[in-house]
Amino acid sequence: MSPGTALVHGAFVLTGVMTTLLGPMLPVLSARWALDDTQAGYLFTAQFASSMAGVSLSGSATQRYGYRVALVLGLGVMATGAAVLARSSWAAGIAAVCCYGFGIGVVSPAANLLIAELNPSNRAAALNWLNFSWGIGAVGFPLGVALLALSHRTSLLMVGMASMLLLTALSLSFAPFAMPKRLRAEQRDGGGSSLGRNWFVFLLGSLFFLYVGTENCIGGWTASYAHRMTTVHGTFWALTPSFFWGALLAGRALAPGFLRHMGERHLASAGLLIASCGVSVLLAARTIGVVSLGAVVAGLGLASVFPIDIALLAELFGEMASRAGGIMFALAALGGATLPWLVGLVSTRFGNLKIGLAVSLLSCLMMLFLFYLVGRTSNEDKDGE
Repeated sequence: MSPGTALVHGAFVLTGVMTTLLGPMLPVLSARWALDDTQAGYLFTAQFASSMAGVSLSGSATQRYGYRVALVLGLGVMATGAAVLARSSWAAGIAAVCCYGFGIGVVSPAANLLIAELNPSNRAAALNWLNFSWGIGAVGFPLGVALLALSHRTSLLMVGMASMLLLTALSLSFAPFAMPKRLRAEQRDGGGSSLGRNWFVFLLGSLFFLYVGTENCIGGWTASYAHRMTTVHGTFWALTPSFFWGALLAGRALAPGFLRHMGERHLASAGLLIASCGVSVLLAARTIGVVSLGAVVAGLGLASVFPIDIALLAELFGEMASRAGGIMFALAALGGATLPWLVGLVSTRFGNLKIGLAVSLLSCLMMLFLFYLVGRTSNEDKDGE
């Protein structure tokens, strides 16, 4: 692995922290600002709605200035949001979440598409490893929250994150990095006018929307779900997202091995069946132990789905992938803004977070059906050639 690629992986570790930050921090922030579930759900909407704006800027910044500028810009904006969130009021907190959400929107498509371009012969495996790095950050952050929540020092985590994000941005600014040269040429031509009419845009767009929404429903609300089952003083509830993200991490480490023996779509479909079972266990849980078990099974099932979505994007759209990627990542951010908010809305409406989390089970089943349609449409295209 080249030094530049290693830095992209490092940046994605920090992106994993910032993307999943609201999960373990939600009980802390809800207590600080006296929020109900609907109001707490607005935090997810703020993060992922601003992420959509970041995705839009990421495409134009990458097209005009290259991947390096997009990555450095996104990391810098995330650092600003983390620093403001360390100590803030409700209004400033919303602004901080919007700020780092915007940065996530800039970094995520740039990093994923860069790795896909650098590894044209084994995209799915390379993207699984990149998202494995993302999972390291997602797993590690709840541990820090659990250690510092009792002493009310979680603001130290935000300050530390802001410092690491700035350091990584500076390192990427000056590190030698062989960037792909094909991107600008393909984006300047007039191709891709038929994107809006392509059936795969709808199918893949729906998968991106549902996957990110589902992942953040589970990772974002599990700590709050477990917190309400706690009858003793302690912070074990803060660790429950780590079981989900840890299983996601393990699954992404195992996925390249499975991909040697089975197709990408088959692996994703099998994973979604497992994830549906995991969410069902989560919904049936009455103790934190069972919540943790359901989170593990759901994480293992979802592990390979998003990297395979990105690999399908590169495979199906070829030279138009970078242009189509802007649409896909914007829809992914829209899913993250919508589905976790919907969980909070349903929970408040029925007075039961368990009912709200049923949204994630429905999403898993819908994705399973969409992968069936992708496979069927691909086979029809091949038969027609």
